[in-house]
Amino acid sequence: MRIVVAVGGNALLKRGEEPTTKNQRANAQVAGKALAPLAAEHELVISHGNGPQVGLLALQAAAYKEAEAYPLDVLGAQTEGMIGYMLEQELGNLLPDEHPLATLLTMVEVSPKDPAFENPTKFIGPVYERAEAEKLAAEKGWTVKQDGKWWRRVVPSPLPRRVFQIRPIRWLLEKGVTVICTGGGGIPTMYDEEGLLRGAEVVIDKDLASALLARQLQADLYIMATDVDGVYLDWGTPDQRRLGDVTYEDLERHDFASGSIGPKVRAACWFVEKTGGRAVIGALEQMSELVTGEAGTNVHPMPDTITKVFGLPVTYRVRP
Repeated sequence: MRIVVAVGGNALLKRGEEPTTKNQRANAQVAGKALAPLAAEHELVISHGNGPQVGLLALQAAAYKEAEAYPLDVLGAQTEGMIGYMLEQELGNLLPDEHPLATLLTMVEVSPKDPAFENPTKFIGPVYERAEAEKLAAEKGWTVKQDGKWWRRVVPSPLPRRVFQIRPIRWLLEKGVTVICTGGGGIPTMYDEEGLLRGAEVVIDKDLASALLARQLQADLYIMATDVDGVYLDWGTPDQRRLGDVTYEDLERHDFASGSIGPKVRAACWFVEKTGGRAVIGALEQMSELVTGEAGTNVHPMPDTITKVFGLPVTYRVRP
């Protein structure tokens, strides 16, 4: 199969964990162990989150008073290289020497007229207590919002419109290369009034960008691997329950938090509706079961929709 796996930023740097190179390497090693079997058996494209990492780089850049702070598109490019390098190295330690790997810096187009510029929602950077977050917001001109019991910086998150490097990604896959690309939702890029490419001070949602990537690559399966084992209804209450198999129309009837699982649900539904393939949201540690549909929340086309699984035509009749 051709599989796109989006590894969540919190799977690479866990909530509350010190953002050290040592911790990120350890988490990349865990991700490598989960992804290597897929790379050995399938055409695999890996994307990844970068929220904690790009926020950390932004803080480091702001601390250097002698130069203007680097914009988010440049910081996004830096995180693509850094995280891609770590994942590529860990996969290289597990796969045969002859198995080719490549990390590709990937620009993704956004529109300067996207309404997201007026309503920042994308969490980046470390977590703070409320008082500290509000102090930083006043000092640096940030927008901050609550993320669970913590507070974090938020930036605009416009919709991805196009993956600029889609042709080279296809060429690499045709040569048997496992590709790491579109990290952090891709490097946000837009056309200015003169038709020239410019960076944008935003962070594109990684799951939506990866869904666009999966669609443009005609992937058979789109996996969002995170730090939870699926999508839950009534999360955080005594009645919480995980969804197993569900159609995209059933899933769209429910409301989910925009700052956490909501974008993943939206990305899954969009991919399945547009392609007739399967999307799954679940834990990185259950990767093999996510591929077979035995774990996570599996989002299917509507019943009686013909699609392909493992290259064979299948009629989905989704159980309640």
